[in-house]
This record gives sequence, C-alpha cells and structure tokens, in this order.
Amino acid sequence: MHHDCFAPIVHRDITSNNILLDLEFRARISDSGIAKLLDVDGSNCTRLAWTKGYLAPELAYTTRVTEKCDVYSFGVLVLELLMGHHPGDFLSSLSSMDKKSTIAKDFLDTWLPLPKAGIANEIFKVIAIAVRCIEPDPLHRPTMQDAIKVFSADEGPSNLDCLDTEIVIPACGFECS
Repeated sequence: MHHDCFAPIVHRDITSNNILLDLEFRARISDSGIAKLLDVDGSNCTRLAWTKGYLAPELAYTTRVTEKCDVYSFGVLVLELLMGHHPGDFLSSLSSMDKKSTIAKDFLDTWLPLPKAGIANEIFKVIAIAVRCIEPDPLHRPTMQDAIKVFSADEGPSNLDCLDTEIVIPACGFECS
C-alpha cells in the first residue's frame, strides 16, 4: 500500500466505508480527496481527516501524520471485518487495562460458526497482525508491507486449532480512539 510509492502516501481515512470492490472483486481504497503525499524531510502536520474510531491514538496529541497512522486504521478495519462490527468498545477498553490477553476466537463474529483447524490457523495469523497494527506506540506497529505479508504468506495448512490461543493485547498509555 505504501512501500512502492516514490513519495509516501498516507490515505488518512481507511475505513470499511472507503473500501470498494473492483470488477474482479479486489479491494480498492477509495480516494475522497484527503489522501496526502508525505514530505520525507517535512513535518507532515495536517488537519484531522480520519473517521472517528479509526484514528491513530498519537493524533490526539499531535497533528504529525506518518504511514503508521494508516497502519493503525488498517488494524481497526481488519478487526471490524473479523468481529462483524466496529471494535469500538474493545479499543476504548485498551486505555484502562495493562497488558491483557484474550483468546483469538473472542475476535470472531459470534453469528458465524467457528472455522476448521486449517482455516483457524490462517485467521489466527490475521488476528495477530491486526493486534500488532493497533499497537498504541507507532514505533512498535509493523509497516504496511510487513502486515500485508501475512496475507500472502503460504506456509501451508496447519492441523492446530489456534482459536483457543491467547493473544496479548498491548497496554495503552493514553486513550485510544
């Protein structure tokens, strides 16, 4: 998403409302005119343009935009897809907890049946990267390139059922949005 650009682009509004499907059903980020080229040598300050609930926590204290702001929004979007609803309550609870662990299947839409072990392993990897993307400290978030590698990695099916595995949720030192 970001790594192939000469001048890095920050999309500034990666939400479920702004993801469209093309004729081959590939996801595309719609550009409502708020994407911005980042100046590698500049301060990259901006007015807030994100949708509430997808805004990286550091933007509550500064207007300095980085590619990691989109990574945070991407993590929220992935959790929303898995949970079947926006993870707002979960994100809000991050500010009041120390490092917490929860089992992977707590991130899945309760209206759907649990997947079989091979698929569960793939879903576990997606949950794990989404949780890394919502890390409160942007320095600890993966790059978009690292996050996307999870979706293209072909490590073969596993017979382990990872949905009962604990995932450590990062502690949040300030209020997460």
